Amino acid sequence: MKELIDYILQFGNLDKQQIDLVISSAIEWSLQKSEYFSEAGRIPQQVGFIVEGVIRGCYYNNKGEEITRCFISENSLVADYINFEANTSSSEYLQACTDCKLIVFSRKNWEELSQVIAGWDNIKNKMVQICMYQKSRKGPVISQDATTRYMEFMENYPSLINRVPLAYIASYLGVTRQSLSRIRKNIR
Repeated sequence: MKELIDYILQFGNLDKQQIDLVISSAIEWSLQKSEYFSEAGRIPQQVGFIVEGVIRGCYYNNKGEEITRCFISENSLVADYINFEANTSSSEYLQACTDCKLIVFSRKNWEELSQVIAGWDNIKNKMVQICMYQKSRKGPVISQDATTRYMEFMENYPSLINRVPLAYIASYLGVTRQSLSRIRKNIR
């Protein structure tokens, strides 16, 4: 829980009693590789904080191909927040790329914090902004050649290269696994 509290305190101040309330409102959760944090077609029911591991945002295009939109790793909130807030069905998946340890708030507990802790909404809004920014595809520009996209990926996500399956990286870059293998071989 220390990681979560340290993260929250970047965005505002809480006293000991408020911190204890945040801790008592959350549960520790594990996701195995390939399990879903939230799924398309369902209303998201929780907000998580990644203590350990990597989660990807993905969806299926109109051809039925799986597209990876983003990667979210340690010390970050993870949620399909727009649909969580609107209480509407999601159109994408949040799936564990690795085994993950999370700290999770149910909808009820997340909303209660706003009613009980003065200033929580301000802290929450700052955390959610970063969460939304990480989920918005700031990924590769498809007009760039595939090698340039991969080089930028390595620069932007150096810790993910050996942690995330190549199929997910290829999907994120908009190339086939075979193309990605060729690119990686040529770079070495």
